[in-house]
Amino acid sequence: MSKPRRRSHRLLKFLIFCALCAGFFWWSNHSLETERFTFASPRLPEGFDGCVIVQLSDLHGALFGEENEDLIAQVRSHRPDYIFLTGDLQDRYRRTPRSYAVSLGRALAEIAPTYFVTGNHEWAFRDVRELKRELRDAGVTVLTNEYVPLTRNGDRILLAGIDDPNGFADQKTPEELASEVRAAEPDAFWMLLAHRNNYFEKEYSRLGADLVISGHGHGGLIRLPFTDGLVSVERSLFPSYTAGFYRVGGADLFVSRGLGNSGRTFRLFNRPELVVLTLERERS
Repeated sequence: MSKPRRRSHRLLKFLIFCALCAGFFWWSNHSLETERFTFASPRLPEGFDGCVIVQLSDLHGALFGEENEDLIAQVRSHRPDYIFLTGDLQDRYRRTPRSYAVSLGRALAEIAPTYFVTGNHEWAFRDVRELKRELRDAGVTVLTNEYVPLTRNGDRILLAGIDDPNGFADQKTPEELASEVRAAEPDAFWMLLAHRNNYFEKEYSRLGADLVISGHGHGGLIRLPFTDGLVSVERSLFPSYTAGFYRVGGADLFVSRGLGNSGRTFRLFNRPELVVLTLERERS
């Protein structure tokens, strides 16, 4: 075989390799992955046994289909009882318009009762109050350091939600909110929506919630075997609390890997995640 032919074969192999790498990179960052989880607790009321929650987190202005039609269709297909949005619908680096978050919120609220808490990126915009108002007008329940009852099959639990720590300096603290929950209904099963996964160990785990639901960690961006993610969103190595369930001191946390990327970050072995979380009453 002549040298030019050998070179052309090598070039072809190299181009095929590059195309495969590009395809895998696109797939890792733009193809939806549905992950199913179950949280069981003996404290869960009977009426909430089998309750289905879809959690969406950290979209950062991402699009899955035109006007997010693929994402919305996926959510609808799981027939959720509730939808939780755990922050960072917007992205400060992309200057995501409010219309993106409001349009998505309206579409989700038509599927099931939808609840939203802010992430750190919402507070990078001056118009966070306007965003909250427009989301409420679109049918989304915005939880601003407050709690609401959820009812199902004649039973009741509580859902609390806190603004991101980047919020107003005089905002109600998580501890104050937890005290209000305990004072109002001491024996109630309650869940807490709190954007920042990395606040769980030292703060949120001490509040007494039956389950804390967070995002923010992006799955550690790059996920390798036997790691909990390679890089945190704060750029530290080998972060914890980046995906799935964790337990600290008797407190439980669930963290979504999220759906989008912020700024120049990317995902590897860590596809955008749509979470389907089913609650079960644990029986002895």
